[in-house]
Amino acid sequence: MNVSNAIKVVRLTNVGLLRDHNEDAVASDLSIGLLVLADGMGGYKAGEVASEIAVLMVAAEITEAMQGKSRPDELMPNLLPESQMLIDAVAKTNATIYQISQNQPQCAGMGTTLAVGIFTDNNLVVGHIGDSRMYRLRGETLTQLTEDHSLIQEQINAGLITQEQAKLSKNKNLVTRALGTDPEVELELQEFDVEVGDVYLLCSDGLSDLVEDAELTKILLEANGNITFAAKKLVQSANENGGTDNISVVLAIIKKKFTAEKNWVKNLFGSANTAK
Repeated sequence: MNVSNAIKVVRLTNVGLLRDHNEDAVASDLSIGLLVLADGMGGYKAGEVASEIAVLMVAAEITEAMQGKSRPDELMPNLLPESQMLIDAVAKTNATIYQISQNQPQCAGMGTTLAVGIFTDNNLVVGHIGDSRMYRLRGETLTQLTEDHSLIQEQINAGLITQEQAKLSKNKNLVTRALGTDPEVELELQEFDVEVGDVYLLCSDGLSDLVEDAELTKILLEANGNITFAAKKLVQSANENGGTDNISVVLAIIKKKFTAEKNWVKNLFGSANTAK
């Protein structure tokens, strides 16, 4: 749904201090309530091919679905319609990236992380693959809405290492799930309520690896709703802490409530429960 009157968005991507090109890609389209970020990986410049395909194709597929030009592959009444749209869009995008990587030698082995948000009817659908993240600042509390698909996160979950030990690990960038590296991929999907004043942050690991959550919170609070200032400050902070990777952020602030009008998708799926 069109949320351009209710939400403000700022995007910023930076090559960092050590890389010679940027393999991150970011996009947003408030006419369909979409935020998307991808962090590519692969051989020479193949990562940026994968990330660019990801953001462009996900946006195109969601747009087509919302305009009624395509129909969902299956009906899932327990999900918001936009969740099913996202599942289908990611499946098609994964297949496309995988096929290119198989057919083009210069793109062999390429893939990308993905973090997506779709705002609809005072709710947010969040989908992610890999270690790009979505955070929410509500009041003075910063919450990480996604959990990394990474080796280090699996070690933390298994109790093999602590959060403090994880900060010193050399395995920070080993993801266990990526878009386009296999014929099929599992999208982790969640649905959240949205409140006026919320600030949402999508970021690549070039930010989250170098800037602690406490510092993220401080920057967002000090910005006091000025997300343009916040985006610049976040990138600056990552570079001041080494700038070892590409740094990308997408920030969205909720200015007022937004309610969806009924359409064929709503009628098709019916109502859905929303998790808080």
